Amino acid sequence: MRAFGHAVEIGYKYIETDVHLTSDGIVIAFHDSKLDRVTDSTGSISDLKWDQIQEARVGGTDSIPLFEELLEEFPLVKINIDPKHDEVVEPLADLLIKHNALDRVCVGSFSDRRIDRIQKLLGGKACTSAGPKGVAKFRVSNFGIGKPRFSFDCLQVPVRQSGIPLVDQRFVDNAHKNGLQVHVWTIDDPSEIKELLDLQVDGIMTDKPDLLKEILLERGLWS
Repeated sequence: MRAFGHAVEIGYKYIETDVHLTSDGIVIAFHDSKLDRVTDSTGSISDLKWDQIQEARVGGTDSIPLFEELLEEFPLVKINIDPKHDEVVEPLADLLIKHNALDRVCVGSFSDRRIDRIQKLLGGKACTSAGPKGVAKFRVSNFGIGKPRFSFDCLQVPVRQSGIPLVDQRFVDNAHKNGLQVHVWTIDDPSEIKELLDLQVDGIMTDKPDLLKEILLERGLWS
């Protein structure tokens, strides 16, 4: 929760998190599928109950937050969400409906199945990004092949895919022409951040929010 709080304190209006489901059906905001790498505990989240996960500490100090806590703690902040497993999609949708949060979230995933499911559960009322098939469909359209209709609101992609440059001026311009935003992850290098801003991407995901803010301020893009 501290990292989210820091981002909001320095002025960010958008934050990003992955979500997982505990063995007793609780949605938590956490990146890894296991506790081992960044906490003082071990085990797969899907095998552990919430009361067990509550005992884990990130960096020895911070507890793992419920996703619901993010919605409650930061009511004016927009949240980008990646449901990491099929099982978490429906409980996630239930929480978004419960908190009337459909207008302040965007759901993205590496799974087309999860994107399709969340769209159906939320009646298409929440922002979603393209899954792998959607990105592929969009890339084909870059070359003027067909006139596809897109069921997603944005493209959340890396700069390169399998070593091949993905985000270039044509990619960004074609996205904007089709009413799609381009969000790029995960960018921590200042020169790369500047290059993407030159391309006029709409969002940059970073592990260095202070650095990104500094560059945005330099360019008069921080508001």
